[in-house]
Amino acid sequence: MGVAGAARLAEAAALPTSDVESELIDLAVAGLVTHEPGVFGGWGITDAGRAADAARIRDELDTAGARPTVTRAYGDFMVLNPEVLDIFTAWQMRPDDRSRVLAALADFHLRADAVCADLAGALLRFQRYRDRLARALALARTGALEYVTDDLASYHTVWFQLHEDLLVTLDIPR
Repeated sequence: MGVAGAARLAEAAALPTSDVESELIDLAVAGLVTHEPGVFGGWGITDAGRAADAARIRDELDTAGARPTVTRAYGDFMVLNPEVLDIFTAWQMRPDDRSRVLAALADFHLRADAVCADLAGALLRFQRYRDRLARALALARTGALEYVTDDLASYHTVWFQLHEDLLVTLDIPR
């Protein structure tokens, strides 16, 4: 997420804000995150935090024996990625054709959800992406169109965060 406030992090993690704030303070004391005050400030991970997170994720993946499943799901994700990027581009470039593009996103979501289900079956923490993508699509379909690409909880943003998480999980450089 880069730099984010506690409320945004809590929403992404599906945890109470007070729990996230407490954890962030503990992580800051350990030197794993920092906090920048101000309107554009927030919590950010340090280099030591990135290293600790990578080690924790590597251990989680290996302990669960989930590497083959997550690797396969990442391959499926990468097959889908160009399609969803085309959908996002169409959404932004063709505002007069948004109902068709939204229908394409709904169709795409069926396949994306299957990949997310495989990931969640391997490591439960991936369930949050499945839930957040479904929520963004549901909101967009009810008329909250910013949930396609323009909100911090949009389908586009959540998909990007899932991509980043997969790269970190599998130790794949960007």
